[in-house]
Amino acid sequence: MNTRSARRLALRATLAVALAVPALGAQAQEITLKAVNAFQEGTYFARNFERFVKKVNDEGKGIVQINYIGGPKAIPTFEQGNALRNGVVDLANTTTSFTASIAPEGLALNYTTQTIAESRKNGALDYLNKVMMDKGLYYFAKTGEGIQYYIYSTKRIDKADLSGLKLRIAPIYRDFFQKMGANVLQIAPGEVYTALERGVVDGYGWPLIGIFDLGWHEKTKFRLEPGFYTIELGIQFSANTWKKLTPAQRTFLEKQGAWLESENAEIARRDSAEEIKKQTAAGIQVVKLDDAQSKVFLKTSMDAAWEGIVKASPVHGPKLRDMMAPK
Repeated sequence: MNTRSARRLALRATLAVALAVPALGAQAQEITLKAVNAFQEGTYFARNFERFVKKVNDEGKGIVQINYIGGPKAIPTFEQGNALRNGVVDLANTTTSFTASIAPEGLALNYTTQTIAESRKNGALDYLNKVMMDKGLYYFAKTGEGIQYYIYSTKRIDKADLSGLKLRIAPIYRDFFQKMGANVLQIAPGEVYTALERGVVDGYGWPLIGIFDLGWHEKTKFRLEPGFYTIELGIQFSANTWKKLTPAQRTFLEKQGAWLESENAEIARRDSAEEIKKQTAAGIQVVKLDDAQSKVFLKTSMDAAWEGIVKASPVHGPKLRDMMAPK
């Protein structure tokens, strides 16, 4: 081989390496995130998140992929907050109710009448995330909103008084139910059916939608109205994971989060109407408190909620109440 040929080969090799570097660099930018669900796969409150995972994986090749390891069988519901904080998983479809032991301030999202879009616009979500980031969590996007909670029971409730009743609770309505006189038990969703069957509880708090997925309708006789609070169901990230994402990865995920949130209101309207018909057909009776008792019930619910947040977080609770509590 002459000198000229050797130089040409060397030049071609150099160009090949130069062209390969950007491709390798782009490939290195893809990150795979591990995700878990607080709800059993395929159930109502799991499905929107599962749609999000599919969309991210379909559109995020070379940027972000999600390894969805499943629901509570992978990591129990009430252990997922610590799993996020400790980096065992990167994101979870959960509720601030289930992570309240780490960041009780997050419960404010349940006690406001603001939409998530309004909380973003007025700075409330930014403020909340500053608090949550310090505790190892980051609130990313809602996977459900616009649906109220109700008390379901095996015994008829005729007034704004829960004395003598044993009710399953999550942290979101612990203070409220206790203020109304109930004996409360915190039970993971997957264990409620057995608790009803054995008489461990006389009822439970739960959103309007979701009881058929878990079979609870079989053990439920009554739904008490009015409804109270509004569901907060959302994606929370490990704060450390969120911090390490590149700007391009964050931008891509935020676009997917915006898509997710844009559909929540319409989904809630459609599915709520269908659920009411379904519960009626299943024989669940609606008990409506009269106007006077309803006012007591709703006032107690809000008083207990915000008093609980201020007590749990004396520094941030009052600020969140000013920004988010119904006026």
